Amino acid sequence: MVIGLVTIGAMLFGRSNARLTFNATTVLLILLPLWMTVTSIYALEPELAYPRWKEVMKVFLFALVASALIRTRQQVEALLWVLILSVGFYGVKGGIFTLQFDGAYRVYGPTGESYISDNNGISVALVMMIPLMQYLGRTSRHAWTKVGLYSAMVLSGIAVLGSHSRGAFVAIAAICVFMLLKSERKLLAAISMAFLVPVALGLMPDQWTSRMESITSHEQDASVQGRLNTWATLFNLANDRPLIGGGFEPYTKRVFGIYAPDPLDVHSAHSIYFQILGEHGYVGLALFIALGIVAWSMTIGLSRGTRTRGEVAWAGSLARALQISFVGYAVGGLFVNIAYWEVIYFEIIVLSAVHSLIMKRTESNAVGTDSKPIGVLGNANASMKRSSPPLCIPPATDSRRPMK
Repeated sequence: MVIGLVTIGAMLFGRSNARLTFNATTVLLILLPLWMTVTSIYALEPELAYPRWKEVMKVFLFALVASALIRTRQQVEALLWVLILSVGFYGVKGGIFTLQFDGAYRVYGPTGESYISDNNGISVALVMMIPLMQYLGRTSRHAWTKVGLYSAMVLSGIAVLGSHSRGAFVAIAAICVFMLLKSERKLLAAISMAFLVPVALGLMPDQWTSRMESITSHEQDASVQGRLNTWATLFNLANDRPLIGGGFEPYTKRVFGIYAPDPLDVHSAHSIYFQILGEHGYVGLALFIALGIVAWSMTIGLSRGTRTRGEVAWAGSLARALQISFVGYAVGGLFVNIAYWEVIYFEIIVLSAVHSLIMKRTESNAVGTDSKPIGVLGNANASMKRSSPPLCIPPATDSRRPMK
């Protein structure tokens, strides 16, 4: 709280040059919490909804604060380091734990009221961090940094398996395929995966294999049946209140008694899509999906637009890493309550900041104006002023003397 207040105070009264750039992402990042505020006014369980509303509003507030502050590549990568170290710590710790006990016990996230405290949440979070680790490892100039990041990638992958989360298993399979498709060195990536994947799977015990195989036999799985019951409940709730849904935290016996096929089987949403749909109606879901579509479109534009431009190739590489991370979130989020987890919104802010940097550089190059380097994107030539050609006016002559 102290750091947050100091940051906002510095923005308001200091010389931070903070400025919120309005584009499709920032507009949606304003509209989405505003709509969540509207749905909270009409929440079915107001006493439960208000504490969650306060928590979620802080997430969006500081996502917008970050958007107003980030101006350079160094700041972009500093934020990436914070995200990776914060979440990756549990990947390294969980990977070592899984290796130590041969995968017999589940990996969990931080204790307390965290979105990623349970095995499902931390596993999807680690899936999202793996491509960002790869990006920083690939662009780092220091050998030990590369070794540390690539080791963290491997250990985080093992920790995902050690979480025993079936949703995360599907998500990590999805990002492996996507990483292979997006890799600039497909043969090397294919060989690495062909070696690492069987080794990692071979470390896991029989109960892990049985749990993963239960994905195809969900009819006999009580956990899966409970999720299906909750999804049906939230779908019925959204159909009854299509604009505003049920507000935050409608997971009570009273609400399930009205909308659930099995009113006694009360669970949380276990899906980002049904979570948004049930809590904020079809309008909230439309805003949420629109934010994802806009972010995905930005990654495609950056990836294509910077492919042949060496000085900004890093932006395309980061866009592809974020693309893979978004795939992990979209697939893993099918089964996890992380619709309000702040990291996905910080990733979108990073993407928006990079997009703005490249657009400014492109516009500056297009008009040929004097411009200073933007962050570390500039080079020596960027700071050189254009010199005007000399005016072609002949020297003044005296008509009384012949011209030489």
